[in-house]
Amino acid sequence: MSTADSATVVGHFIDGKRVGGDSERRGDVFDPATGRRTALVELASASDVAGAVESAERAARAWRDASLSKRTAVLFAFRELVNARRDRLAEAITAEHGKVLADAAGEVQRGMEVIEYACGIPSALRGGFSENVSTEVDSYSLRQPLGVVAVISPFNFPAMVPLWFVPVAVACGNAVVLKPSEKDPSAALLLAEWFAEAGLPAGVLNVVNGDKEAVDALLDHPGVKAVSFVGSTPVARYVHQRASMAGKRVQALGGAKNHMVVLPDADLDLAADAAVNAGFGSAGERCMAISALVAVEPVADALVAKIAERMARLRTGDGRRGCDMGPLVTAAHAERVRSYVESGVAAGAIPVVDGRQVTPDGDADGFWLGPTLFDHVTPEMSIYTDEIFGPVLSVVRVGSYDEAVELVNANPYGNGTAIFTNDGGAARRYQHEVEVGMVGVNVPIPVPMAYYSFGGWKASLFGDLHAHGADGVAFYTRGKVVTSRWLDPRHGGVNLGFPTQS
Repeated sequence: MSTADSATVVGHFIDGKRVGGDSERRGDVFDPATGRRTALVELASASDVAGAVESAERAARAWRDASLSKRTAVLFAFRELVNARRDRLAEAITAEHGKVLADAAGEVQRGMEVIEYACGIPSALRGGFSENVSTEVDSYSLRQPLGVVAVISPFNFPAMVPLWFVPVAVACGNAVVLKPSEKDPSAALLLAEWFAEAGLPAGVLNVVNGDKEAVDALLDHPGVKAVSFVGSTPVARYVHQRASMAGKRVQALGGAKNHMVVLPDADLDLAADAAVNAGFGSAGERCMAISALVAVEPVADALVAKIAERMARLRTGDGRRGCDMGPLVTAAHAERVRSYVESGVAAGAIPVVDGRQVTPDGDADGFWLGPTLFDHVTPEMSIYTDEIFGPVLSVVRVGSYDEAVELVNANPYGNGTAIFTNDGGAARRYQHEVEVGMVGVNVPIPVPMAYYSFGGWKASLFGDLHAHGADGVAFYTRGKVVTSRWLDPRHGGVNLGFPTQS
């Protein structure tokens, strides 16, 4: 690191150390709770990216031949370092993203679960073996690494999303070039340093900070064999199309409009708690946040009242002060979300709780917007159709279970959904009928454990394989089948006929 204009300059991590790039472009890094610029981040050029990929290519040749014991030893050591330093990592997340410390600590914990899954890679990479598929002929399957893979992660989970991908990719024998969000780069750099400290050879994990120029360079570089992306749907579609045209394997996880359906028999106190937790945690900057609550009448009035009562007790402010909800990540994003609140009012939705009126426990220049609750939202309003990515919860009233399912399935997104009910039959029917990739039954944010895979349907996913779990291993490896015969003195002779099983 160096200083320029009294601001810390954040560079890249290449070949096992922090380095500067050759680009003169810089981006601002802010503390969202104060509105003050805390650092400048280097925005990588195409040549910076090429250098990182070349480093990864050199490292990948040796790393793919490292034993599974060696790989797992590194992963176990990395897990211990992250566990011992989780508070430091959470503090870095809060300082640049703004989410409260408790939420940042939860992000680290969910990331650690994927590290622990990757520690079991010897079992996940086991192949199959069939003896005597033909006379004295055996067949067996292998899974081998791709080489160099790219991970492009978003601002909202600067530690967890890289940890969804990097440990699995590395465990499978690949080298990784990680491009984190330029809004909050420090968490990714810490993870790279700790991986190196755990014994990961130089070049197996490189980090390049940057914007679209760096992304395009990764998507186009012939040395990158696969791309994992998490972000908005328009960018996910772009990443999938451009990388696929370059012949790469792609998993691009996009946006969401997650619905929570509340049936008349549900425990309304449980549902209200869940709606607040899932709607306003991390200031709504989650791809799995509940942003549309579908109330099946006659419960809407009582449910809205319970949610509003809970919201009145929430404290919005600096995430380091024990508040419930922090600021949004940038001033521009806070203004964008605020414009949606104004649009909802103009469209005729009822603002039960207006987050524009919040008095935050934090610096006046922070990027504030309080939790917002709209009632009587209709499907044509922008606060319903668009992924706002902020603390805005919209209540849509419907008359029946069938109407609720029809509403959810008509939405172009299909990331996550939840149903709250005490009727097992209704829950089972919902999980069968709903066209969404992740379903919660009385669970508002149904993010799978690491040994299952994360991903949505429809406009929420571009590509075939989801993140982590078995899908993650399949994504970062290629299958190979070997058919072998070890000849003995009984074999011999020439036969030009077509080979047959006998």
